[in-house]
Amino acid sequence: MTFLWLGLFGYMLLLAAMFLFQRSLLYPAGTSLPDIAMFGVPGLREVELTTKDGLIQKHWYVPARAKDAPTVVVFHGNAGQLADRVPKYLFFTEAGYGVFFVGYRGYAGNEGSPTQNDLLEDAGSVLDWLAEEGIPSDKTVLYGESLGSGVAVQTAAERKVGALVLEAPFTSVAEVAQSHYWYLPARWLILDKWNSLAHADQLTAPVLVLHGERDAVTDVRFGRRLLEAIQAPKEGIFVPEAGHNDLYSYGLRDRVTGFIGQTLPAQ
Repeated sequence: MTFLWLGLFGYMLLLAAMFLFQRSLLYPAGTSLPDIAMFGVPGLREVELTTKDGLIQKHWYVPARAKDAPTVVVFHGNAGQLADRVPKYLFFTEAGYGVFFVGYRGYAGNEGSPTQNDLLEDAGSVLDWLAEEGIPSDKTVLYGESLGSGVAVQTAAERKVGALVLEAPFTSVAEVAQSHYWYLPARWLILDKWNSLAHADQLTAPVLVLHGERDAVTDVRFGRRLLEAIQAPKEGIFVPEAGHNDLYSYGLRDRVTGFIGQTLPAQ
């Protein structure tokens, strides 16, 4: 009987710890931001924006080569940073597209701590800035990687954009958490649920979903379910050998730029 009570006490402690520290697990933000010049990317510059709650946020931006070329807004995954996403998505600049690398609050030296509501507010501020720079909404592509897919989906559900690309997306963070922590009531503990499935039928822009069949972080079944729920024009690319972080090792660059080029052709 003593062991039963000890086990129950330990389980309750685990529940409390998971609840209290969940945002540290969901947003494992790094603090360093390297010198932007080290990348040697022509036109890459830092953009400082002030959030609605008065925080200074640093982002990186490369303008498009031509005025009518699309601009891709990159929302990275939860373990990503500005620095490691520049080389990954540099092929967009090589295609002549503009790229806005969104810096999350609490990441890469930015002020604040990330929450779902705050990241969505910040995403809206980025789109407002691009509009002020003369980039129309129908030439704006939201690119969401993993956790960033949640930001991209909900932002695209609330605002007009030209297209949406989702890399390793999920139905909701609550469902992903439950699949990993099956021994806990994880779906009920999650504060930032990032329920993309609930917004899927609100999307109007064309959507491209990329997912690896061997994804051990965000199981491919979540990406398939999200794609099925989307009512907008859509396309799915599911790579049998790919995992969570290596999709671009399987020749997807031309397919992604081709999707964007066909969806948002130059005038």
